Amino acid sequence: MSDKLSPSAQKIQQALETRGVKLQVIELADSTRTSAEAAQAIGCGVGQIVKSLVFKAKRSERPILVIASGVNRVDERRIEKLIGEPLGKADADFVRARTGFVIGGVPPFGHAEPVETFIDQDLLNYSELWAAAGTPHAVFRLTPDELLFLSDGKVAPVKQE
Repeated sequence: MSDKLSPSAQKIQQALETRGVKLQVIELADSTRTSAEAAQAIGCGVGQIVKSLVFKAKRSERPILVIASGVNRVDERRIEKLIGEPLGKADADFVRARTGFVIGGVPPFGHAEPVETFIDQDLLNYSELWAAAGTPHAVFRLTPDELLFLSDGKVAPVKQE
């Protein structure tokens, strides 16, 4: 951990403070790019990891954020039904341009533009969650209620059954 945050992590720390939420971004030496890496680096269960997955709506080309539990795979057909159009892959350039963050560091809020967001209902079963904070090495701890408040997302069944 470092007392001085990288610029992207500092951006999330400032966004937390602006929203009036007293949470602390930390940067770790180990990568938190994947759910398994994050859980190992933090010392929590993979299910407690908040995966922020950005998709691209095919017709409107708008970004769609799915916030999923680290143990779940997203069922893209369910998201397509929720948004009323097919989903496409969002490449690294699209993710960076629309959220302001790199893949592996996308936080659940604080994006470059408003992003329609869906939250995996399974995340509500945990008392403590961990989310990316702007880089593949930065995270912050939060509760499900704080996740709902910060992301302004809609809780939905998003996982593959």
